[in-house]
Amino acid sequence: MKKRDGILWFSLVVVLVLAVVLFHDKIHFDWEMFWKQLKHASPWHLGAGVALIYGTYWLRAVRWSVFVSPTKKVSPSSLIGSQFIGFTAVALFGRLADLTRPYLVARRIALPLSSQVAVYTIERMFDLGSAAIIFSSALAFTPKDLPHHDLFVRTGLLSLGATLALAVFAVVVRVAGAAVAGFSRVTLGVLSKPVAESIATKILGFRDGLNALSSIRDFGVAALLSLAMWGMIGGAYLQTVHAFVDTPELAGLTFSRTMLLMAASLGGSLLQLPIVGWFTQIAVTAGTMHALYGAPIEVATACGAMLLVVTMICIIPTGLVFARVEHVSLKQVAKESEAAASQDGEEMPR
Repeated sequence: MKKRDGILWFSLVVVLVLAVVLFHDKIHFDWEMFWKQLKHASPWHLGAGVALIYGTYWLRAVRWSVFVSPTKKVSPSSLIGSQFIGFTAVALFGRLADLTRPYLVARRIALPLSSQVAVYTIERMFDLGSAAIIFSSALAFTPKDLPHHDLFVRTGLLSLGATLALAVFAVVVRVAGAAVAGFSRVTLGVLSKPVAESIATKILGFRDGLNALSSIRDFGVAALLSLAMWGMIGGAYLQTVHAFVDTPELAGLTFSRTMLLMAASLGGSLLQLPIVGWFTQIAVTAGTMHALYGAPIEVATACGAMLLVVTMICIIPTGLVFARVEHVSLKQVAKESEAAASQDGEEMPR
């Protein structure tokens, strides 16, 4: 594993070096303007964005306590450290560390890891559904005189359709999860048995997560918390772009137009690699702002860098403090969570 990781990192470095050598004379980038924009960014808007993001971590802890409440009553304050540490691990080590949070929560509240992986799965689904609802609501009703209006409306309607499809899928899995997993295992097994088994396991985890919501009240509370959280995340994006007060294309951006930027940023983070993923995410958001909003590339890149800081990197200092207080090694716990989840997944009921 270490040898393979070393080869991957070496390959990435070679590609980056070649890209710099081949294209540094072909791409005009005014570094003086870039640093000037960073220097003049409003600290008040940036601070508001960071405050909103920190608030979402508290809501995540509250929502997680709702998910586990049918099994065990847990205080949200006891889960906040696991949220900070888990997202710090993702920021530093990429998506491979995604299971750090359920692993830490399971260890803290003394419940099986499989139950918390199920909670993590349902959490992701609530996130996807809530984000889609906010996207569709904001994008579908953008003023007709805005540039790219048709693109905004189509994206909103597509997001709304995806939300409805997800809701139907959730109902089917809740009622007949084992049958759906079995069908996926047989159908996809023709193409790849490991992929089919992985998808079937995730479907079973989703079913178990849905089963954890024992009442309509729990579902409603989780949905409201999710919508509030994603509204705050959208607000953090809006505050960050408004921080660039010297650029009218960004300073006057509306909440609905910010949704496409948020969607692009989230898409760029799905396959995030350690550290390298920071730069790819900046590139994705900068390209979106330059193409859709007409912001100069230097300003767009500066704003993309600040979006990364506000939405992801700002959590690292707090996560490191919690890790030290709770005597957690981030690198070690990321490896342990991945290994434990893989072993636990093999033991899940078919």
